Amino acid sequence: MIRALWTAATGMQAQQTSIDTIANNLANVNTTGFKQSRTDFQDLLYANLRPAGSDTSQNGTQVPVGIQLGHGVKVVGVSKEFSQGSPVPTSEAPFNVDMMVNGQGFFQVELPDGSTAYTRDGSFQISKDGNIVTSDGYPLVGGQVGVDPTVHTRISVEQSGAIGFATDQNPGYLANQGQLQLANFVNPAGLTAIGNNLYVESPSSGTPTVSNPMQNGMGSLKQHFLEQSNVNMVTEMVDMITTQRAYEIGTKSIQTADTMLGLVTQLKR
Repeated sequence: MIRALWTAATGMQAQQTSIDTIANNLANVNTTGFKQSRTDFQDLLYANLRPAGSDTSQNGTQVPVGIQLGHGVKVVGVSKEFSQGSPVPTSEAPFNVDMMVNGQGFFQVELPDGSTAYTRDGSFQISKDGNIVTSDGYPLVGGQVGVDPTVHTRISVEQSGAIGFATDQNPGYLANQGQLQLANFVNPAGLTAIGNNLYVESPSSGTPTVSNPMQNGMGSLKQHFLEQSNVNMVTEMVDMITTQRAYEIGTKSIQTADTMLGLVTQLKR
């Protein structure tokens, strides 16, 4: 009976982790470029009270089914699902540098310590120096283009990542003023999320492959669009109800096991 108490408790702990993951997904349903997380479970070790195929007599008769009692469940991972989010159009303002990756790949962002982080959040801004930066002011790798409003009238980011400027002077368009590149990983789910819509490389993700958009399997860029979160609210709500019911069943299992133990302790009275 003690085994039932322990097993039910592991189930409740696992469902608690699951509901924490679901809550984070729902909280970020409107976060640009957010990727939903999924909780993965695994059953624990089994007690082999009687192995399958054990002899039942001296003439070689064997039991077709053994007796195995499980010890519950554990969480083995909370992984990111990097499916494509829906595109949302934004402003057509002359210096609006909102963009999204349509396909595989991550934008590269330079952190204050000089290391590189990766993001699917394309809500970029123009800094006071005329460079493309994130909402937190981190420079976009390849975005050091020096926008000058006194000379340039519009910035354009092509699907290939090439950056150009429209001007009122001759020539009216300055092409190839910068080039954005994307990074991709063998195992994107192995990236480490550090908050602020950023990921960093980990031993599990592998080293990044860097290439221009639309080359070597990379997606294309779409200016004046942002990628929505890929969280499906209907799916998350269904999962939340399922998790809640599983948690409730765990409490019922504990209550039932406790009642049965109470009956045993009353036998000597």
